[in-house]
Amino acid sequence: MASSDSVDVFVIGGGINGASVARDAVGRGFSVALAEMNDLASGTSSAATKLVHGGLRYLEHYEFRLVHEALAEREVLWAAAPHIIWPLRFVLPHHKGLRPAFVLRAGLAMYDYMGGRRLLPPTKTLNLTRDVTGKPLKPGYRLGFEYSDCWVEDSRFVVLNARDAADKGATIHVRTKVTSVRRDAGSWLIELDGEGGRQTVRAKLVVNAAGPWVDQVITGAMGHKGARNVRLVKGSHLVVRRLFDHDRCYIFQNADGRIIFAIPYETDFTLIGTTDQDFQGDPKNVQISDGETDYLLSAASEYFATPVTRGDIRWSYSGVRPLFDDGASAAQEATRDYVLKVDGDAASGAAVHVFGGKLTTSRRLAESVLEKIEGVLGKKGPAWTKVSKLPGGDFEPLAFDAEARRLHKDYPGLPATLTRRLMRLYGTKARVLLGDRKTLEDLGQHFGADLYQAEVDYLMSEEWARTAEDVLWRRTKLGLRVGADDVAALEGYLGQNTQGTAI
Repeated sequence: MASSDSVDVFVIGGGINGASVARDAVGRGFSVALAEMNDLASGTSSAATKLVHGGLRYLEHYEFRLVHEALAEREVLWAAAPHIIWPLRFVLPHHKGLRPAFVLRAGLAMYDYMGGRRLLPPTKTLNLTRDVTGKPLKPGYRLGFEYSDCWVEDSRFVVLNARDAADKGATIHVRTKVTSVRRDAGSWLIELDGEGGRQTVRAKLVVNAAGPWVDQVITGAMGHKGARNVRLVKGSHLVVRRLFDHDRCYIFQNADGRIIFAIPYETDFTLIGTTDQDFQGDPKNVQISDGETDYLLSAASEYFATPVTRGDIRWSYSGVRPLFDDGASAAQEATRDYVLKVDGDAASGAAVHVFGGKLTTSRRLAESVLEKIEGVLGKKGPAWTKVSKLPGGDFEPLAFDAEARRLHKDYPGLPATLTRRLMRLYGTKARVLLGDRKTLEDLGQHFGADLYQAEVDYLMSEEWARTAEDVLWRRTKLGLRVGADDVAALEGYLGQNTQGTAI
């Protein structure tokens, strides 16, 4: 993009909100550019509990609009990306010292009623003394409830939204910081500094979807004083050894009113999270504290018969949620709903600031942002994302296993575990990645686990991967399986092969 280029809409931030807005806007006919100062999904969007869910606990805080919208989105998103989104069944054991059983039944009945389910099965009651999900738990847990939500590969969800936006004509800048945003003759001049050097872009409208940095954009790049819209709340997670053999998840109540999840993760592990703590400081420096680690281990050990200890931890991660500051007294009570604010108009140059939001409601948030954009720039094409597919997701929601078998049948010289993993990450795009490569030798240099050069080349050319961290922790989770020598080899390869990367 040259200094003379101009667009209708310039999006600041490459998390799920920014990527979803860029995709929706370009699909309606607006010219769009997006800038992310780091890697796509490198902030909040890759540090979530990785669920597409209604938010059962939000019912207690009377966030009925948010829960209803989120529940309705589960099957919409599943249909759009059945390779990276799939159903999970959650088991909620009744803890006799906490919420009464009738309260749990009532909440889950409301959850089912509000949900707009077609394919997801309804809630049912479990006898934990007989059901397999009771076996890992302490003997005192006898009654449980099982309900449906969905899993999402969160960082891939962001990347696929950005990929679809780029395929439709949007310009995606990664590792490109917005240094200045100023009004000029009824539009905006945006100064960028990144991979393409220093550039200036003119835009009719700016969308500030910078997540935890949204106030910093307002006070820094835009030069306004005193922006205090966001409450930063830290959430941390542990990845531990596999704690149970079945494929269902747990949602555990805690005495402090919070909940944690224990979720099967990457076949061989269990994901435990999350925490809720107010956060002060630079979001780029967020990391789990000793206190949070102890809290998660203690909360899980309250339920599991075998205590979960620090020796079980294989990885941890933390993120900062940019919640709209509604004045709630406790972090866990702050609204998870999103808030949009418009600054300016068509004559002066308008900006839409995005506060809050979550993975599950990102598509609906984008539609709401587009309403604001159309209110300023006028309408172009119709809303379209509700019945659309993300790249690689062009098969039916219940057909993943059949698609995985078909891929392996077409590539019998590759391990079934590899072809299934590629189908899970890339869907039908796995065939583009593999091409006519039929054996492991055809896939090129080996970087540990089942990561080969062909996949790395694809991630560079199609998905903006630049570093080993991009590849191992955001495009895949193979960082859990490779060694230091593998990482060094991958970094060396990436450093020598920067040409032909996605732009």
